[in-house]
Amino acid sequence: MSVREILKMGDPRLLRQAEPVTAFGTPELEQLIRDLFDTMHAANGAGLAAPQIGVNSQVVIFGFRQSQRYPDAPPVPETVLINPVLTPLSEDKEEDWEGCLSVPGLRGMVPRWTRLRYEGFDQHGSRISRDVEGFHARVVQHECDHLAGILYPMRITDFSRFGFTEILFPGLDAGSDD
Repeated sequence: MSVREILKMGDPRLLRQAEPVTAFGTPELEQLIRDLFDTMHAANGAGLAAPQIGVNSQVVIFGFRQSQRYPDAPPVPETVLINPVLTPLSEDKEEDWEGCLSVPGLRGMVPRWTRLRYEGFDQHGSRISRDVEGFHARVVQHECDHLAGILYPMRITDFSRFGFTEILFPGLDAGSDD
């Protein structure tokens, strides 16, 4: 098990544009993915992007059966998504609360596309294409933002709906946020 340090907001490495992955099925890529899952699970996260552990590559992972951080969220299949491309499937957006392992202890109301298609590759170079909606679509957008150097507070439009998790949601475990 390799739990890595999660970079926190303010670290300039979180603001970089991640580089595309060009070699699939390598031991290095497999280790990165294991480290991402180990780190996400240790932090009770819903997803994690390679830049959050200091690796400047277009790799995100996400998924859970039951989320401690989002107890009302439906399950999202565990997914490895490399070199992703997101395409909104409607003009509809919805605001909902988000947190992030790189922005610990805080939550904010963030607008996101309600339906989208994500495409990319798994760790073996096999194509992935899924049409998703709701919380699944939100998680994918959040994680893929990390590849463009975007943290969710940069998407908040009303800062009266941004604050500490323990104040906004008393009783909710503040141990992790993504």
